[in-house]
Amino acid sequence: MTDAWEAAVEAQIRGAVQRGEFDGLPGMGKPIPGRGAPYDESWWIKSFLEREALPSDLLLPTPLQLRRRVEQVPDEVRDLPTEQAVRDFVGQLNTQIVAWLRNPDGPRVAVRPVNADEVVRRWRAEHAPPSLPAPTTDPVTVVAPRRPRRAWWLPWRHRSR
Repeated sequence: MTDAWEAAVEAQIRGAVQRGEFDGLPGMGKPIPGRGAPYDESWWIKSFLEREALPSDLLLPTPLQLRRRVEQVPDEVRDLPTEQAVRDFVGQLNTQIVAWLRNPDGPRVAVRPVNADEVVRRWRAEHAPPSLPAPTTDPVTVVAPRRPRRAWWLPWRHRSR
Protein backbone atom coordinates (compact mmCIF):
# COMPACT_ATOMS: atom_id res chain seq x y z
CA MET A 1 0.00 0.00 0.00
CA THR A 2 2.75 2.47 0.89
CA ASP A 3 4.68 1.53 -2.24
CA ALA A 4 1.70 2.49 -4.40
CA TRP A 5 1.31 5.77 -2.54
CA GLU A 6 5.03 6.59 -2.92
CA ALA A 7 4.87 5.77 -6.63
CA ALA A 8 1.90 8.13 -7.08
CA VAL A 9 3.72 10.94 -5.29
CA GLU A 10 6.87 10.39 -7.35
CA ALA A 11 4.78 10.46 -10.54
CA GLN A 12 3.25 13.81 -9.55
CA ILE A 13 6.69 15.26 -8.76
CA ARG A 14 8.09 14.12 -12.12
CA GLY A 15 5.11 15.62 -13.94
CA ALA A 16 5.58 18.97 -12.10
CA VAL A 17 9.28 19.01 -12.97
CA GLN A 18 8.50 18.35 -16.67
CA ARG A 19 5.91 21.14 -16.70
CA GLY A 20 8.49 23.51 -15.13
CA GLU A 21 6.51 24.20 -11.96
CA PHE A 22 9.69 24.10 -9.84
CA ASP A 23 11.60 26.55 -12.05
CA GLY A 24 12.36 30.00 -10.63
CA LEU A 25 11.46 29.23 -7.02
CA PRO A 26 13.10 31.40 -4.35
CA GLY A 27 16.26 29.78 -3.03
CA MET A 28 16.83 27.77 -6.19
CA GLY A 29 20.47 26.81 -6.53
CA LYS A 30 21.27 27.93 -2.97
CA PRO A 31 22.30 25.54 -0.22
CA ILE A 32 19.64 24.48 2.25
CA PRO A 33 20.06 26.55 5.42
CA GLY A 34 21.26 24.54 8.41
CA ARG A 35 22.41 21.60 6.30
CA GLY A 36 25.34 19.90 8.00
CA ALA A 37 24.50 21.45 11.39
CA PRO A 38 23.51 19.18 14.27
CA TYR A 39 19.78 18.50 14.54
CA ASP A 40 17.85 20.91 16.73
CA GLU A 41 14.35 19.95 17.84
CA SER A 42 13.20 23.56 17.95
CA TRP A 43 14.63 24.62 14.59
CA TRP A 44 11.22 25.60 13.30
CA ILE A 45 10.35 27.93 16.20
CA LYS A 46 13.79 29.55 16.04
CA SER A 47 13.46 30.14 12.32
CA PHE A 48 9.93 31.50 12.81
CA LEU A 49 11.10 33.97 15.48
CA GLU A 50 13.99 35.07 13.26
CA ARG A 51 11.85 35.38 10.13
CA GLU A 52 9.12 37.36 11.90
CA ALA A 53 11.65 39.44 13.90
CA LEU A 54 10.06 38.45 17.22
CA PRO A 55 11.96 38.56 20.52
CA SER A 56 13.02 35.23 21.99
CA ASP A 57 11.49 36.34 25.31
CA LEU A 58 8.18 35.02 23.99
CA LEU A 59 9.46 31.50 24.66
CA LEU A 60 9.95 32.19 28.37
CA PRO A 61 7.34 31.10 30.92
CA THR A 62 5.00 33.83 32.18
CA PRO A 63 6.75 34.57 35.50
CA LEU A 64 10.09 35.03 33.77
CA GLN A 65 8.52 37.29 31.14
CA LEU A 66 6.97 39.38 33.91
CA ARG A 67 10.23 39.56 35.84
CA ARG A 68 12.08 40.70 32.72
CA ARG A 69 9.44 43.37 32.09
CA VAL A 70 9.83 44.59 35.69
CA GLU A 71 13.58 44.90 35.13
CA GLN A 72 12.97 46.92 31.94
CA VAL A 73 10.49 49.38 33.52
CA PRO A 74 13.03 52.26 33.83
CA ASP A 75 13.92 51.97 30.14
CA GLU A 76 10.27 51.64 29.10
CA VAL A 77 9.04 54.73 30.98
CA ARG A 78 12.02 56.95 30.18
CA ASP A 79 10.47 58.31 26.96
CA LEU A 80 6.88 58.57 28.19
CA PRO A 81 5.65 62.17 28.01
CA THR A 82 3.63 62.55 31.22
CA GLU A 83 3.46 61.28 34.77
CA GLN A 84 -0.01 59.87 34.05
CA ALA A 85 1.40 57.83 31.15
CA VAL A 86 4.03 56.41 33.52
CA ARG A 87 1.35 55.52 36.08
CA ASP A 88 -0.80 53.90 33.36
CA PHE A 89 2.13 51.79 32.14
CA VAL A 90 2.97 50.61 35.66
CA GLY A 91 -0.73 49.98 36.36
CA GLN A 92 -1.07 47.71 33.30
CA LEU A 93 2.06 45.79 34.27
CA ASN A 94 0.84 45.42 37.86
CA THR A 95 -2.52 44.12 36.57
CA GLN A 96 -0.70 41.37 34.67
CA ILE A 97 1.46 40.54 37.70
CA VAL A 98 -1.52 40.33 40.05
CA ALA A 99 -3.39 38.14 37.56
CA TRP A 100 -0.43 35.75 37.48
CA LEU A 101 -0.11 35.81 41.28
CA ARG A 102 -3.78 34.81 41.61
CA ASN A 103 -3.41 31.88 39.23
CA PRO A 104 0.30 31.03 38.94
CA ASP A 105 1.55 28.67 36.28
CA GLY A 106 5.05 27.70 35.29
CA PRO A 107 8.06 27.82 37.57
CA ARG A 108 7.82 29.49 40.96
CA VAL A 109 9.62 32.77 40.51
CA ALA A 110 9.27 35.70 42.88
CA VAL A 111 7.49 38.50 41.02
CA ARG A 112 6.03 41.44 42.90
CA PRO A 113 3.98 44.40 41.69
CA VAL A 114 5.96 47.53 40.87
CA ASN A 115 5.76 50.54 43.18
CA ALA A 116 4.26 53.21 40.91
CA ASP A 117 5.25 56.09 43.20
CA GLU A 118 8.90 55.00 43.14
CA VAL A 119 8.88 54.74 39.32
CA VAL A 120 7.26 58.18 39.04
CA ARG A 121 9.81 59.65 41.47
CA ARG A 122 12.68 58.34 39.31
CA TRP A 123 10.92 59.52 36.14
CA ARG A 124 10.53 63.01 37.61
CA ALA A 125 14.21 63.10 38.56
CA GLU A 126 15.18 62.28 34.97
CA HIS A 127 12.69 64.75 33.47
CA ALA A 128 13.28 67.66 35.84
CA PRO A 129 14.22 70.78 33.94
CA PRO A 130 17.88 71.50 34.34
CA SER A 131 18.31 73.93 37.19
CA LEU A 132 19.96 77.15 36.23
CA PRO A 133 23.07 77.90 38.19
CA ALA A 134 22.66 80.71 40.68
CA PRO A 135 24.18 83.95 39.47
CA THR A 136 27.69 84.14 40.70
CA THR A 137 27.95 87.64 42.01
CA ASP A 138 30.60 88.33 44.51
CA PRO A 139 29.11 89.45 47.78
CA VAL A 140 29.77 93.06 48.51
CA THR A 141 31.73 93.49 51.67
CA VAL A 142 31.62 96.71 53.48
CA VAL A 143 35.02 97.52 54.82
CA ALA A 144 35.26 99.97 57.66
CA PRO A 145 38.06 102.47 57.39
CA ARG A 146 41.09 101.36 59.29
CA ARG A 147 42.43 103.35 62.14
CA PRO A 148 46.08 103.95 61.96
CA ARG A 149 47.96 101.57 64.17
CA ARG A 150 50.33 102.88 66.65
CA ALA A 151 53.28 100.98 67.82
CA TRP A 152 53.02 99.72 71.35
CA TRP A 153 56.46 100.87 72.25
CA LEU A 154 55.85 104.55 71.68
CA PRO A 155 56.34 106.42 74.91
CA TRP A 156 53.15 108.47 74.84
CA ARG A 157 51.14 105.26 74.87
CA HIS A 158 52.46 104.24 78.22
CA ARG A 159 51.28 106.16 81.11
CA SER A 160 52.77 105.62 84.36
CA ARG A 161 50.61 106.01 87.27
